[in-house]
Amino acid sequence: FCITGVACTVILLYLFCTDCWLIAALYLAWLVFDWKTPYKGGRRSRRFRNWAAWRYFRDYFPIRLVKTHNLLPSRNYIFGYHPHGILSIGAFCNFGTEATGVSKKFPGIKPYLGTLAGYFRMPFVREYLISAGICPVRRDTIDYILSKNGTGNAVVIVIGGTAECLDCQPGKNSVTLKQRKGFVKIALQHGANLVPVYSFGENNAYKQIEFDEGSWGRWLQRKFQKRIGFAPCLFYGCGFFFTDSWGFVPYPIPITTVVGEPIAVPKMEQPTQKDVDLYHGMYLTSLQKLFDKYKTEFGLSESDELEIV
Repeated sequence: FCITGVACTVILLYLFCTDCWLIAALYLAWLVFDWKTPYKGGRRSRRFRNWAAWRYFRDYFPIRLVKTHNLLPSRNYIFGYHPHGILSIGAFCNFGTEATGVSKKFPGIKPYLGTLAGYFRMPFVREYLISAGICPVRRDTIDYILSKNGTGNAVVIVIGGTAECLDCQPGKNSVTLKQRKGFVKIALQHGANLVPVYSFGENNAYKQIEFDEGSWGRWLQRKFQKRIGFAPCLFYGCGFFFTDSWGFVPYPIPITTVVGEPIAVPKMEQPTQKDVDLYHGMYLTSLQKLFDKYKTEFGLSESDELEIV
């Protein structure tokens, strides 16, 4: 996303210096006109979400979506996705495309995967994201989807964010969640049910060069995270042709995303901190139970534990 966004910006600026400047000017005018679209639910494309390319992408790992409970189309939901991994591959494949059949498994439910708002300032990349039904993970956007877009909406938030991806390693089951309570408050204000989601294998798609706390590398990552919203990670995968070589293709390791049982949340216009803490605790317990119930079924041992930090 980052490389493509920068490349498209450079190309757009270059076009202004050529005989094709009118094309660039027209797109810039469209950008201004369409600027608020991603913040109001976007403009998803069923054809884009059903591209055959996404099925090949799914089968490479492979990626699976497991349904454990029915979701009522008469309600709205906030899905908490864990863990972030390096690129949240499972989140994109399951909720940004129809490769794993999310609309068939949850009829009447429309998923909106949240990502950094900065991506929607990148020319052409924003069109790609909007077509996939991806939206900025901002308070005003989430409020709009949950209050002015009817029912049957599911906002998918990768709760740990970029802070979590700094600590992801193959075989590590750690989520950043103890102090992340904003999504619970939003759920209470809109009466949106909370749904824990855990992706087994998400952290195994890439390996990361991890810097120790206090090192210059970690200091630089924290600075980037604070200033621009994401932290640069030094990660690597396998080569394009050989899985035992070095490269940037993710490792073909199964990713299984399990959607847990929804937690009924009442609507409170002004929830107290006590209310938020109560439902946050219920969410933590539900996520822990989900992990423990399915860990041995999807590649982990009985001794593996979920670390919540």
